[in-house]
Amino acid sequence: MMKNVLIIGSGIAGLSCAVRCAGHGLRVMLISPYPSERAQSVMAAGGINAVTKGHEEGDSIESHIEDTLKGGAMLGGRNAVEGMCRQAEDIIRYLESIGTVFTVDENGKPRTRAFGGQSHKRTHFCGASTGKQIISALVMESRRYEAMGLITRKLGMDFYSGLIRDGVCYGALLFNEGTKTLEPVYADAVILATGGQNSLFGKTTGSILCDGYAAGRLFMQGAVLKNLEFIQYHPTTLETSQKRILISEAVRGEGGRLFYPEGGNRIYFMEDKYGPKGNLMTRDVISREIYATGREVFLDISFLDKKLIDSRLPEVRDLCSKYRSIDITREPIPVSPSVHFFMGGLAVHMNHETNIKGLYAIGECASMYHGANRLGGNSLLAAIYSGNVAADDIAKNECRGGVQDFANYIAHEKKELEKLYDTKSAFPVMYMRDMLAETMKNNLGIVRTEKNLKAGIGDVDEYIGTSTHLHYDASVSAYTNYSLLGIMTLARAVLTCAEHRKESRGAHYRSDFKESADELSHATLISYDDGSFTVNLDKGNAYEN
Repeated sequence: MMKNVLIIGSGIAGLSCAVRCAGHGLRVMLISPYPSERAQSVMAAGGINAVTKGHEEGDSIESHIEDTLKGGAMLGGRNAVEGMCRQAEDIIRYLESIGTVFTVDENGKPRTRAFGGQSHKRTHFCGASTGKQIISALVMESRRYEAMGLITRKLGMDFYSGLIRDGVCYGALLFNEGTKTLEPVYADAVILATGGQNSLFGKTTGSILCDGYAAGRLFMQGAVLKNLEFIQYHPTTLETSQKRILISEAVRGEGGRLFYPEGGNRIYFMEDKYGPKGNLMTRDVISREIYATGREVFLDISFLDKKLIDSRLPEVRDLCSKYRSIDITREPIPVSPSVHFFMGGLAVHMNHETNIKGLYAIGECASMYHGANRLGGNSLLAAIYSGNVAADDIAKNECRGGVQDFANYIAHEKKELEKLYDTKSAFPVMYMRDMLAETMKNNLGIVRTEKNLKAGIGDVDEYIGTSTHLHYDASVSAYTNYSLLGIMTLARAVLTCAEHRKESRGAHYRSDFKESADELSHATLISYDDGSFTVNLDKGNAYEN
């Protein structure tokens, strides 16, 4: 019997997993609201880490492993990280084989750049559009399997809930944007590849399509979440009216320098404190240092040759020119930190299966490799590797067989969806979403305190209590309406985890607990039961991260 796999999300993690599953002869349904070309993955400009043949002198796979563990404040599990780093070269070769064109020098040797927290240059890149190149290659590869009947893509579909009974996932209930109806899809395995939690914070560097709802809803259905308090602020972003535009770490990797003006001079504060490589410290360190200056900070690359900037950083050049009329070949870029990446997400085992049998999570929505802080260049690597691991595990398992009857559950959820439009209140959903984002930004920033975290928890509890009495606006997407409670519940879980970790570690910095505590050197696990949030440390290593 051929196994059926349902993959929710079609960015790099979802696409790579779909292709790998199809390669095993599995039948895949790949669903998403929009085409892969609109996934957040296309924004990944910097590159992908791998130690390959001809690597920089002194580099090694072991060094990549140690840099990743150290960057994650030793919360990343060695076995998982080692598996990822050892497969990195094979992943680069695979991407090349399906059409990804990495930048090379005049001798045809791969160019690599330095990224923060890494001891050597090992970040491979495709100009300034690595994510776009990889997405394009994977889309073409997936179409080959579509032609063979092994992959079916469905657009205009949103996740609504898991079809879960007695700790086993039998499929998912999806919302069809076209017909405005709920549709059940049954599968031998369900793989979540829905990205991070950007909507919790409003304007970030990421896509608003990555809102955390799927993780929040599954959390309410019994899935365990992990390390939610570890939220990476990228130190160099550019403010625009629509969002925070990422100024890629590639700029600093090519030699860009951070400074603030004082008395007519430039103060290169990172170099003054950390030496010549100060601009390539990890993202959490640089973000805190920028925050501590209390000043407007700039990133300068104008001293480099214009041809080098045009060839290696064209996307950064164009973004700065288009949105702020800044010529980076002549003037510095005003930058400030912004929420960028979520190390926390669904807790998964080494095979990427959650505590719910048959439910997997990959990419940014899963907490696995990055510990308390992610190194630049490791996100694309983890997305592809995690998709491969999940696909390989599903392929070797026996078919589950049999389908549970969810007719009553589906009928109940359809009525619940209809009820949303019967409630009336002075507060529309989008107003509540904006209030939630403001609360999260104010109370879960780069520097945190007990007072702020408790205030945030109180506010979100009030929002959750209000959510059942809202006026649901028929002029916006039904998804926007029904996703609110799941998103707010996830926000409450994030704040709870941050309040529980009374220390500073990686991207989590408490001004009232500035030091790391040995007894807290474990992953945070949080579970939900009918409105109750329970936090524990993973001292028994139940989840290998």
